[in-house]
Amino acid sequence: MSGFTRKKAGAAIAAFAAIAVSLTACSGEATPSASGSAPAAAGKATGEINYWLWDNNQKPAYQQCADAFKVENPDATVKITQYAWDDYWSGVTNGFVAGTAPDVFTNHLSKYPEFVTQGQLVSLDDQLAADGVKTDIYQKGLADLWVGQDGKRYGLPKDFDTVAVFYNKKLLKDAGVAETDLANLTWNPTDGGTYEKMIAKLTVDASGKRGDEAGFDKTKVKVYGLGLDGGSGGGNGQTQWSMYSGTTGWTFTDVNPWGKHYNYDKPEFQGTIAWMRSLIEKGYAPSIEAVTGQSSADIFGASKYAMITNGSWMINQMFSYKGIETGVAPTPVGPSGKRSSMYNGLADSVWAGSKNQASAIKWVEFLGSAACQDIVGKAGAVFPAIPSGTDLAQAAFKAKGVDVTNFLVHVNDGTTFLFPITDNASQVTNIMQPAVDAVMTGKAKADSLTAANEQVNQLFAG
Repeated sequence: MSGFTRKKAGAAIAAFAAIAVSLTACSGEATPSASGSAPAAAGKATGEINYWLWDNNQKPAYQQCADAFKVENPDATVKITQYAWDDYWSGVTNGFVAGTAPDVFTNHLSKYPEFVTQGQLVSLDDQLAADGVKTDIYQKGLADLWVGQDGKRYGLPKDFDTVAVFYNKKLLKDAGVAETDLANLTWNPTDGGTYEKMIAKLTVDASGKRGDEAGFDKTKVKVYGLGLDGGSGGGNGQTQWSMYSGTTGWTFTDVNPWGKHYNYDKPEFQGTIAWMRSLIEKGYAPSIEAVTGQSSADIFGASKYAMITNGSWMINQMFSYKGIETGVAPTPVGPSGKRSSMYNGLADSVWAGSKNQASAIKWVEFLGSAACQDIVGKAGAVFPAIPSGTDLAQAAFKAKGVDVTNFLVHVNDGTTFLFPITDNASQVTNIMQPAVDAVMTGKAKADSLTAANEQVNQLFAG
């Protein structure tokens, strides 16, 4: 799932429910709904194509793609605009209403089901078929994520991400810990296993006492063994807890994608969240109140975290901090006997209100091709969805002195699980975010999540 701040999927879509299904009035001409498709276009793309993304670090690579696209389509111009995450999504959703949304935009699995329901996306199938575009060229499973419940395709994969452990080499050395000691840690929700023991050892109070030593003062922690990524993680916990719950056999929903029953009432999930709370209570991890809205990466860069779990999109940033030697370790092995990581993939989609849909789809086809993804791979910012691009990215990171093996191990050994793709994503977040926060802050017990789960499943009733 990149050197940008890819916030946790599940951020609420502001005022989205008010968006009208039909965009005819705001686009000035008839446009297809999500159940229709854009007319297939023969030949070359023409006119201006507005393309939005949220990662400034990737913008130069995609400008190279745009330049290459123009060579093949001299009468077309791609205008690329980048916004920060929050501004990006408010701009997209407000643009749906105002008729100012981009022709093509980078889409997220937490957003697109609702966009499809509201008729904001164009089905790509007809034009892909007319242009002979194959969708079996991507890393396993990525293309399937962008097929809606109606069987129609609303995006072509661009990249993917997984989660690993970033660590501060000096802080490990100070604790007498070898980097190889992180390679085979085990975890369970009862006592945290050797993983928790490592977290305790790497935690240091103001007097130099470690978390596993007598006299450790949890009220005056100088370095936390494990940092938290911006809060509790709400209902998906991509970089906070999902890599642990994923090793217990627990799944978010009954099926994925397009499940209609969530499983936040299961003991495997609740035990995971209770264990996360226990780290805070013991002083091994910071309080949710202290970190919500903050960058765990920057706190790591200030040498206040020995380890953090975070996504592959953070690689460049994590290795950019002056005076910090960063390493990457695998996530711990859990009760299943395996590691796990959420498998999230972005795609590019076409807005139903675009006045240049056929050319916009031509651009999406190019973005989804090896020609563009190899360019992106060579830039060494993300893992492109096409294997050749992934390989080029791994080589580019290696050339920078960064071994990304522990991110790719999940793809190679099949220990990934999909980001939960369902309807009502923003409502699920609105219920689960405060519910998980309450447990992680000590205001509620883990079994309170059963009531929250009942509220979530009511969204799918009837």
